[in-house]
Amino acid sequence: MKFRISPHIELVQYPPITEVKSWIAGRTFSPDRPLVDLCQAIPDYPPAPELVDFLRERMKDPLVSKYSPDEGLPEVREAVSAWYGRLYGSAPRPSEICLTVGASQAFWLAMTVLCTRGDEVIVQLPAYFDHPMALQALGVRPVFIPGEKGGAGADADVRKIASLVTPRTRAILLVSPSNPTGEILSPEAVRQLFELAREKGIALVLDETYNAFIPEGAPPHALFADPGWRDHFIHLASFGKTFALTGYRAGALVAAEGFMQQALKVQDTMAVCQPRITQHAVAYGCECLDPWVAANCNMMTRRHDAFRAAFTLQGNPFELAASGGFFAWVRHPFAGKTGREAARILAEEAGIICLPGEVFGPGLEGFLRLAFGNIADEEIPQAVERFLQIDPGRQ
Repeated sequence: MKFRISPHIELVQYPPITEVKSWIAGRTFSPDRPLVDLCQAIPDYPPAPELVDFLRERMKDPLVSKYSPDEGLPEVREAVSAWYGRLYGSAPRPSEICLTVGASQAFWLAMTVLCTRGDEVIVQLPAYFDHPMALQALGVRPVFIPGEKGGAGADADVRKIASLVTPRTRAILLVSPSNPTGEILSPEAVRQLFELAREKGIALVLDETYNAFIPEGAPPHALFADPGWRDHFIHLASFGKTFALTGYRAGALVAAEGFMQQALKVQDTMAVCQPRITQHAVAYGCECLDPWVAANCNMMTRRHDAFRAAFTLQGNPFELAASGGFFAWVRHPFAGKTGREAARILAEEAGIICLPGEVFGPGLEGFLRLAFGNIADEEIPQAVERFLQIDPGRQ
């Protein structure tokens, strides 16, 4: 290439899932020992049949193929607002919701409005890899908060985070339930972090992509009930996981109306709008699929419990450090090897693909992320058995 590449982009790691899947490109796996894909976290089940039927009818309307307002159709944002109210006990107004092309675009919108080159965002480790990648692409410095024991321990250390705030800090970024550990921030921890953001005059940005897979109980947090949430809180959502619509790219940004006015400047130049068909799917899901979503949450809880029970049996050389929802965060047994090297051994010798720990942040080479949420219940024993057959003393 004769033209110049941005130095910020050159610093960004290559997409981890694309890299790992390239290791097995062209390989053939036998029916009696198929590939076990623990790489990408997607529901293994299809959308609800009634949603599919609904979309089939909606596609007959020529208007579905047109643009919508940048922030999304009013009736869809009203449905999303009502859904928030049921999940959290209180909700943002429809005017405080912008429908986006996945939660990743919602994150880009938020960071583009909040930050300029040279600014800092505090990021909890292990971090969802797309977040540091996006920050680096924007020329924003991620300031990492090391997690206890490589990430086991759900609640962030508020005092440690406070010590990292500088005049360049624009936000504290957290993911709950965590990708990659599956752990859930307690409502008390979320409140403390919000109060810290308010004290420091910065934003708390919370990505709750997997909030529909928290076992039934109290709301994930009560920030939307706080009259002052709009001054220091930004929420990122994904309905792709909730309604098994990952390919539809169904996300949302939730923030104060004044912030949204700035975000729409970026939205209009980036994606214009979320596709209308995706918006109709999200609205239908929010209005009609609460029982279906709850049943899937219960199924994923059973799947997690089954995976955890099988994986922690005596004799497994891999150590389960943390787990929940779609994920297991595992310490691999290969002394002196990176997570990337360990993941390649699993891919080449056991027919298992997963992600190396170092793609989730510095100092995590001893770990692997397993996305067990995308394999069926009956596949779990056979998948775990392959880990037990690995010789950690191999050269």
